[in-house]
Amino acid sequence: MKSKLEPKAQDEQSVPEEPQDEAKPEEADPEEAKAEETEPEDSEPEPEKGESEASEEPEPEDDSKSSKSSESAGEPGATGRRTAALVMVAVALVAAGWFGWSWYSAAHDDSLHYSQSRDEVLRVGEQAMQNLNTLDYRSLDSGLKLWQDSSTNELYQEIVRGRAELERAVKQAKTITSAKVLDAAVTELDEHAGKASVIVGLQVTVTPPQGDPAIKKTRMIGELTRTSTGWKLSAVAPAAVGANG
Repeated sequence: MKSKLEPKAQDEQSVPEEPQDEAKPEEADPEEAKAEETEPEDSEPEPEKGESEASEEPEPEDDSKSSKSSESAGEPGATGRRTAALVMVAVALVAAGWFGWSWYSAAHDDSLHYSQSRDEVLRVGEQAMQNLNTLDYRSLDSGLKLWQDSSTNELYQEIVRGRAELERAVKQAKTITSAKVLDAAVTELDEHAGKASVIVGLQVTVTPPQGDPAIKKTRMIGELTRTSTGWKLSAVAPAAVGANG
């Protein structure tokens, strides 16, 4: 009988061994479940971090807004300073332009006035030299009056003193004298002193009552003085040989 019962006992003993082996893994499962349960707990804060980061993102926007608002608050003062600076620059440019134009205008006016005076001296000198070398015995009064009108100071006095004698000589010779200006130049001009000098090249033609005209080329130096009625010859002399205008 023992031999029959032993297998049963072995079977009965072997039956509980299988659940023991299966129970061991079941005891390990709760720990893994706990680990799995803890993992979602650890993973849950991640969306919170994302949310916190998202919530923190508006902060720089607020800073920029505040900086913009501060800049906008400071804009009126900065604009006023820029406007004042621009006005000062504009005023400086206008002042510089005005002073520059005044200087240029003054210099230009002086040079222009000097040029005009020089032209006037040359014109008067040429005409006066031609007048003093023109005389017709048939119209001595008008001719000598023109001599006097073209002269001043010592030259005028010389013409007045020698007028009577000159009239007799020309009437007796019955000559006609004419002059033509070949060239001329201003050699000196002092506007402040009212003095000037010219050199004039002339071709003088003397026609006698009989015979051929006598033609002579000469160069004369004339000194001019400014009077209340304009520039006039105050002295006349032959130019030295080699003198250039």
